Amino acid sequence: MVITFDMEVFRIVQEKYAEDLGTSGKPNRWNIDGQKVIYAGSSRSLSTLEMVVHHSSIKPTVNYKVVIISIADDDHLFRQIHINDLPGNWRSVSAYSKLQAIGSNWIKAKETLVLKVPSAVIPKEYNYVINKYHPSFKNNVKNVRAEDYFWDKRIII
Repeated sequence: MVITFDMEVFRIVQEKYAEDLGTSGKPNRWNIDGQKVIYAGSSRSLSTLEMVVHHSSIKPTVNYKVVIISIADDDHLFRQIHINDLPGNWRSVSAYSKLQAIGSNWIKAKETLVLKVPSAVIPKEYNYVINKYHPSFKNNVKNVRAEDYFWDKRIII
């Protein structure tokens, strides 16, 4: 069986982490501590904004890469979370426990490989949470390449 990888998502990481699809397991909006998922944006620009918002200290002296991740574009591998299904305060830190419960249950159930979620930074755009525990991960997710990344100094003033 030949799998085609049609959908590309983007992740910005320090250069030393660009070769693999590793993750720290640190808690975030859609996972609890210890759950290893990959967060990626639908575009390079959204991934940049997410990085700026979620990291209190961007180090322009550190080399970063944009990792292009390809995912098999097959509907049964995706679940989408709609804003209407989220609590009214879903963009705030105070909603993290509710969102983490949604994501944690999704991760444990191995319901789908990818959870498509609205970006809290730009709610009409999407981020993708990739479940490394899903049995389809190995055959349906590929690290295509890593591109050089630079920080425009106007962003990190």
